[in-house]
Amino acid sequence: MGSMLYKQVQRRKVIKTEKKTLCELHATYGQTFPGSEYCPTDRKNWMAGLGPEKVHVNKIVWPGTHDSATNKIGIPFITRPFAQCQSLSIYQQLVMGNRVLDIRVNENRLVCHGILTTYNVDVVINDIKKFLSETESEIIILEIRTEFGHQDPPDFEQYLQENLGEFLIHQDDHVFEKTIAELLPKRIICVWKPRKAPRPDPGSAFWNATHLKDNWIDTDLPSTKFDSNLKHLSEQQPVTSRKFFYRVENTVTPQPDNPVVCVRPVTTRIHGYARLFITQCFAKGCADRLQVFSTDFIDEDFVDPCVGLTHARVEGLC
Repeated sequence: MGSMLYKQVQRRKVIKTEKKTLCELHATYGQTFPGSEYCPTDRKNWMAGLGPEKVHVNKIVWPGTHDSATNKIGIPFITRPFAQCQSLSIYQQLVMGNRVLDIRVNENRLVCHGILTTYNVDVVINDIKKFLSETESEIIILEIRTEFGHQDPPDFEQYLQENLGEFLIHQDDHVFEKTIAELLPKRIICVWKPRKAPRPDPGSAFWNATHLKDNWIDTDLPSTKFDSNLKHLSEQQPVTSRKFFYRVENTVTPQPDNPVVCVRPVTTRIHGYARLFITQCFAKGCADRLQVFSTDFIDEDFVDPCVGLTHARVEGLC
């Protein structure tokens, strides 16, 4: 018992030190970078606001969400705090400016996070279609994967084709060099990641796991995650040289050996440092590698710096 208590005390000290490290880094470097002052007048249509004919896919800094469809997961106040990573619906996220969705499903087409489930994936599809019907030039990256520990839902690729086919941007390496205007009226880059089913073929309506990559670091330590994100990003090629999307997740994850296992109080340790991360990307010389940037509990202050940096790239300010 004493040994366990000692470990927890030491753990709390490490977390406190790491939080202080990020706070001091922020005090030293601030959060100013090319485009940091830019604020979209209409987040719902921010791509349209930048000019679809000017915005190339590989110039976009895509704001995204981690475990996007968990706003109603589990049982409120009982299991939900352990798995909820977003408080907004998919439609509300898209209206706020989110453009990358991370959806996990089980064999019954229910959205899930681990063993906990929520609504049918139909809810996600309907929210996406509603948003697309209300906008004209917004492009979405929709990642759907079979959650770990579950089986692939039967005939799921056919289901996606039937429900989203008219919007799907087919798998093609040339997409990265094209402008939004050149992709329209197609609107969705759908990355389907099954567990056992064959992955999508080149040229198909779906993109496969090789087209959206990341280096997931499973930790609840904010400075450790921040530094690891920078390290892995610096090892990537510039966005203009890549034929895949690379994701950085501005999140930390509850750990079973820590008494704080609810998502929100843990991920808050890093949530407010998105702008600092972009500032450090410039300081470390890897800002030209940043592409998909995701978060838990997305808000306007996460969306705006992504849009601002995209604006700076489009206008040749960086």
